[in-house]
Formats: sequence, C-alpha cells, structure tokens
Amino acid sequence: MSDATTRLSVFKTYKLYVGGKFPRSESGRVYEVTDSKGEWLANAPLSSRKDARDAVVAARKAFGGWSGATAYNRGQVLYRVAEMLEGRRGQFVREVADAEGLSKQKAAAAVDAAVDRWVWYAGWTDKIAQVVGGANPVAGPFFNLSTPEPTGVVTVLAPQDSSFLGLVSVIAPLIATGNTAVVVASERAPLPALSLGEVLATSDLPGGVVNVLSGRTAEIAAPLAAHQDVNGIDLTGADEVLAKELEIAAADNLKRVLRPRPTDWTGDPGTHRLTAFLETKTVWHPTGALGAAGSSY
Repeated sequence: MSDATTRLSVFKTYKLYVGGKFPRSESGRVYEVTDSKGEWLANAPLSSRKDARDAVVAARKAFGGWSGATAYNRGQVLYRVAEMLEGRRGQFVREVADAEGLSKQKAAAAVDAAVDRWVWYAGWTDKIAQVVGGANPVAGPFFNLSTPEPTGVVTVLAPQDSSFLGLVSVIAPLIATGNTAVVVASERAPLPALSLGEVLATSDLPGGVVNVLSGRTAEIAAPLAAHQDVNGIDLTGADEVLAKELEIAAADNLKRVLRPRPTDWTGDPGTHRLTAFLETKTVWHPTGALGAAGSSY
C-alpha cells in the first residue's frame, strides 16, 4: 500500500449553473483563475453567447412558478439557502480568502456577513409589499389597491471586488421579490459564485431561478443586455465604459436598468435593491352599496 504522503490531490472541477444543472460551457473553453498573488487556483468555464441564451431560457421557464409562489414560501426557501451556506462556511472562507487576498479572519467575517444578509433578505419576502404597496385614498366609491410585482428575468453583473458578500447582496433581494436571475460572476474571482450554485442546487430553490455564468464580463453581458426576453439588468459589476454600452443596448426593449455606483457592501443594505426590479400594479374595484340609504363598505 502506498504511503499517504504520495496521495494525489483531487482538484475541484467548477462548472456553470444553468436551469438547476451543471453544464460545462458549450464552447468547451476555460480560463485560469488565480489568487491575489497570481498563483493558479482552478480553471473556470469561459461562457459563450449560447450559454447566456440558455440561461435566459431557464430563467424564463422558472419565472412563473417562482413569482407565483407565496411570499412566505419564498422566505422559507431563502432561509434554507442560508442554512446550507452556514453548513459550508469553511469552504467559502477558503475561497473568499484566496479570491480577495484576505486573512482567514477577515474572510470569515465576510462570509458570516453574507450569510446574515441572506437571512435578512429572507425575512423581507413577506414584508416588502406592505412597504411599497397599500390602499390609496380616492374620490369615489372604489377600492384602489397598489401591489408590487416582480419585473421578470433580470441579468446581474456581480461586483468584481466583493466575490461573496457583494454577490449575495445583489442576488438575494432580486429573487426575494419573485424575479429570476442570470448572474455573471466576477471575472477575476468567480469561484465563490460557482460554489454558490452548488448550494442553490441542494437547497429548495427551483432550478432556473438563479443561473450562474463565469467568463469575460463584457463578452457575456453584451448579448444579455440586448436580449429581448430579459426584462432588467443590474450593471453593478460593469466599469463606466461597459455600463454605458450595455445601457444603450438595454434600451431596445425598455429594460429596467440599475446603474453601478460605489457601494460599501459591509454597510446597511437598505431596501433600494428590493424595489429596484419591482413593478406596481394598481387595481380599482367598486365598493358597492348596501341598503336603500346608499351606505357602502
């Protein structure tokens, strides 16, 4: 029997996460991911335009069921994801430390903050409607009710500099409100995002609600910004030049656009990302009349 010191390492194979499955890029391409010191970490899939289109198809297919689920149920599912993240805490600490050049202590703090943030957004699923919706006073015998509804399929360019906390901060509020997502991971540090796909696959989140692509941000984002079945785009991970190009492309089918801005991911997230991709539906309904006196309820 060979000595334990001669045992070969089993390297992790990172794959895309599309439609609840783990395909390799249809192009067969990969690119090297290195740590902050330039040392090789893994080969990540280099997504193509075809991968982007496949992800949109998966997100659209999942949208009806996810947006139609009760807000309470979505909160339960998101909380289950947080449980799974907590169970794989050690793996994410290692990946974040390598990706961002952090000490184990700082990486652990970032991962803990990300899990806490996921729980925080899970708690918002059945509360956001009360904040942005409600009954409107009108002059007439009508009920006038405004309720929020999800925008639809949204492309998310994940933050380039915050591989996990920033990633969670842009994905969780989007799906908490019933949208489905096509996520373009940080180009330089995609591994935590690809590992998040593994967590989502083993939670109760339906396949297609979140789809994770890795590769060259500009190469993947261009067809997504122009895609006629994408309803919104979050440009957080784009630089100024790319953001402008994508915003112009997004105007073709009137996508909602969330422009990039400097963000302290460790700060209070507020509710602006919960409302960024919500539409407001207002319904009028006659109150009716009761009795000869014409009283109404």
